[in-house]
Amino acid sequence: MAKYDNNFNDELRQRLSIVDVVGKSVPLVKKGQNYWACCPFHNEKTPSFSVNEQKGFYHCFGCGEHGDIISFVM
Repeated sequence: MAKYDNNFNDELRQRLSIVDVVGKSVPLVKKGQNYWACCPFHNEKTPSFSVNEQKGFYHCFGCGEHGDIISFVM
């Protein structure tokens, strides 16, 4: 796997919205400051997958999967 410069990754995080990127594969609903959806990493009926646009990360309270825009795409 190719290794990228940390500056490149930081620039991607600044330029891209995690909500826009995640929202292309998961239908997100805004509730309060976060966006919520059913988790794309496991099967569920009640949304437990949260995306925080301000902090730039996602977290699933059901399976524990979490990360930033880079880890979501990878």
